Amino acid sequence: MPPKLLISIGRQGAKVQNGTNDQGAPDAANFDLANAEDASAQIARLRSIVAAANIAYHQNDAPDLSDAEYDALKRRLIALEARYPELASAASPTAQVGAAPNDGFGKITHAVAMLSLENAFAAEDVTDFEARIRSFLSFGGDLAFTAEPKIDGLSLSLRYENRRLVSAATRGDGAVGENVTANVAHIADIPQILPAQAPDLVELRGEVYMSHADFAALNARQAQAGEKTFANPRNAAAGSLRQLDASITAARPLRFFAYAWGALSAPLAGTQSGAIEKLAEFGFVTNALTKICHSPDDLLAHYAQIEMQRADLGYDIDGVVYKVNDLSLQARLGFRATTPRWAIAHKFPAELAWTHLLAIDIQVGRTGALSPVARLAPVTVGGVVVSNATLHNEDYIAGRSSRGEPIRDGRDLRVGDWVQVYRAGDVIPKINDVDLPRRPADAMPYQFPETCPECGSPAHREAGDSVRRCTGGLICPAQAVERLKHFVARGAFDIEGLGAKQIEMFFHDPLLSIKTPADIFTLAQRDAASPLQKLKNREGFGETSTAKLFAAIDARRAIGLDRLIFALGIRHAGEVAGSLLAYHYGTWPALMTALDAIPADPELRAGNAEWAELTAIDGVGAVLANSLLDTFQNPTERAAIDALIVHLHIQPPPARQTDGSPVAGKTVVFTGTLEKLSRAEAKAQAERLGAKVAGSVSAKTDILVAGPGAGSKLKDAEKHGVQVLDEDAWIALIAPKTTLP
Repeated sequence: MPPKLLISIGRQGAKVQNGTNDQGAPDAANFDLANAEDASAQIARLRSIVAAANIAYHQNDAPDLSDAEYDALKRRLIALEARYPELASAASPTAQVGAAPNDGFGKITHAVAMLSLENAFAAEDVTDFEARIRSFLSFGGDLAFTAEPKIDGLSLSLRYENRRLVSAATRGDGAVGENVTANVAHIADIPQILPAQAPDLVELRGEVYMSHADFAALNARQAQAGEKTFANPRNAAAGSLRQLDASITAARPLRFFAYAWGALSAPLAGTQSGAIEKLAEFGFVTNALTKICHSPDDLLAHYAQIEMQRADLGYDIDGVVYKVNDLSLQARLGFRATTPRWAIAHKFPAELAWTHLLAIDIQVGRTGALSPVARLAPVTVGGVVVSNATLHNEDYIAGRSSRGEPIRDGRDLRVGDWVQVYRAGDVIPKINDVDLPRRPADAMPYQFPETCPECGSPAHREAGDSVRRCTGGLICPAQAVERLKHFVARGAFDIEGLGAKQIEMFFHDPLLSIKTPADIFTLAQRDAASPLQKLKNREGFGETSTAKLFAAIDARRAIGLDRLIFALGIRHAGEVAGSLLAYHYGTWPALMTALDAIPADPELRAGNAEWAELTAIDGVGAVLANSLLDTFQNPTERAAIDALIVHLHIQPPPARQTDGSPVAGKTVVFTGTLEKLSRAEAKAQAERLGAKVAGSVSAKTDILVAGPGAGSKLKDAEKHGVQVLDEDAWIALIAPKTTLP
């Protein structure tokens, strides 16, 4: 008999077992297999895992995931957020660097933030990296890069004033690090005084590491002394540097490679390679394998060469870092929230393994998406024991894409199969292949459920959607609980002491039940009115913790408009969308007035001014607009929202600091071909100056920037009397506040 098929509902939040999440997530390389609604639930789960892994790795020096798994996990999250930008979040671990500094150390604020790097895992990622840079800059000339080994150690920032070392700090959360100045004094590779040719101020960055030979000797000494040994050189280096007792660090064999910089009182050079040469002249150890390359093919060739030498280097590396060599181009490219546009880390691949598919679980998310997850006989892949794998959706199980194209040459997956698990670049490992000759004779094709296993409602799959969804809405306990978890999550209301575990408890509580967001803000009142069963008498609560929870809830009655929109859990309305809507409308009443003025019948919206304005907001569009209206024009949903609003003080978004920008507050549309700026660069420039960038022209448009090939938007601008500028006039308009390269 084949193993029993299991059907379950994911109402307990993300659970990490053996380094994996049991919640299933869409494959970053197959975006057609997931839509924004499903991705929203998956992203929330992945964020909790990444955040916990960051603390374990950066703060505790005791990672519970392998490097390959962490890279894969973060890559999946980054890819999903990039595919669905409306779901991006300033509170996401992808919008942060490292983890908060340990409280045992003093704190140092970096003069220039220490950012992380975007990751590449395949040759096409490297090609895309170069193409994105050329597109952003509209650059067709020779584009040189440096390529250097990515050291697997602990990032460190060194500050020199008047050429003397005055402080040293770990990366921390990218903005504030731990003060390890006393410990760094014992690392021979770090000079205490720089030569006379060095600038007066140098904030230098690099990696602290431990060689393989020194690591083996240290572990031998630790074992002989009956003390704890280290799992790998990276953990040993991090644990050695982050010692409150500097004498322990002094006894550890730490090394240091220099490769970057932060604040400088004078430029080091005009190129990345030239600056690295300067660092070597100052007495720092730099990596001899750093090379200048002039094309993606050159980069990949050097990557292959370094990978072949990897085992013989004597220290750990986990990839190769590529950086644009010309520092003036780096300056033009600038930064995203946590990563520079001009650099990428090309990581080495992980492993494959074969194991037994024991069962398939179905889990229901916040928006009703039914997500299948494979339960596997535990198997070690890349040093981590894996027992779960994502199955994405019913098409993936059947061996086809959502477009009907074959996956795995059309081979389906069945309970009882022997399957190949692939971990390179995946958060929850995916099933890469199936061994048909080993398939049990009685293995049956998997029948995806057509009803919700939790509430019994029909589970429909709309045309063009790869996901089947429960139609129960708020009557489905799985959806209701997941919505409440989303409401109190980071980036939303973020109520301290009211997390996923507490939401589960209150949802099922017969006397202090929380079924809707408004119930959260009446909890203290209902508790006071209850003659029995006071919260302070419940398991897990006491008088102090109850008072803290009620205070935390009261503190969140004042909430920003952008966070409120995101917290409502509207399909497609992520944190970026919340910010766009908040800045455009300014206040909750203004947003409601606009939405209420839009006809419920989609056929009547074509000539509606409020509909035109909403869909013209750059980054909104018809899909998100329809989702907003589906929510606010649904009587049940609107009643729940209105019941919540009476408990809140909704704050408008903070005013942007535009320093008298000539376009602050104006709505700008770009059309046609821009010849001196890329479209992405021009939009980013306008938004930095406080302008609202729209995707279409309406009567509320202030400026149309029209390049060659402008079509219908130019005609619309003339019809509405909108000011029309060519690219040169636009540059002249903003020139007082913007210096172009």
